[in-house]
Amino acid sequence: MEFINPIAQTYIDQFSHATPSYLKEMYEATIVAHAHAHLQSSWHQGGLLSFISKVKKPSRILEIGTFTGFSSLCLAEGLANNGLLHTIELRAEDAHTASTYFDKSPFAHQIKVHIGDAKAIIPTLHEKWDLVFIDADKTGYIEYYDLVLPQLNMEGLMIVDNVLFHGDVLEEKIVGKSAKAIQAFNEYVQQDNRTEHTILTVRDGLTLIRKK
Repeated sequence: MEFINPIAQTYIDQFSHATPSYLKEMYEATIVAHAHAHLQSSWHQGGLLSFISKVKKPSRILEIGTFTGFSSLCLAEGLANNGLLHTIELRAEDAHTASTYFDKSPFAHQIKVHIGDAKAIIPTLHEKWDLVFIDADKTGYIEYYDLVLPQLNMEGLMIVDNVLFHGDVLEEKIVGKSAKAIQAFNEYVQQDNRTEHTILTVRDGLTLIRKK
């Protein structure tokens, strides 16, 4: 399901310029060569991540779901001079591709790649997060949220992707493991009195979450 009229999206892309232009080559290479290119954040969404990061100026960023590294490098744009971005990817091949791009970027020494299960890795990262981006397996969203929230700074921000899940959560009867998991996550966050949140209809839906 397309939430934005394609003509409007073309116009938005034309008049939005927060996405780092040097990432265009890697962005398009993933679209052309990767069998699961749809998992990459859209160009405009990358710009939003970059914009938010620049406003926040985070010292510590956590990304759950690296893929080929486009969103990571967008998030890195706002890192403080001594800042660090930890990104976690389950698939070693994608993590290797991302690392290749990171090594060529201005943030080569500020990005730490972890390969493996995020549920096992997150508890080993003894950091307080200023900015968190969750874009991984949908069935793990609630657990990721609960693992990260205690380590999120009071001024911190959590961004969660795919919360509309291709429009499947809008159906009267929700089917499919991932769609059901996203609906469960949305309900869980709605009922959590520790945080407040808002959903943006950017691409496949982004939820912004902060502690009260």
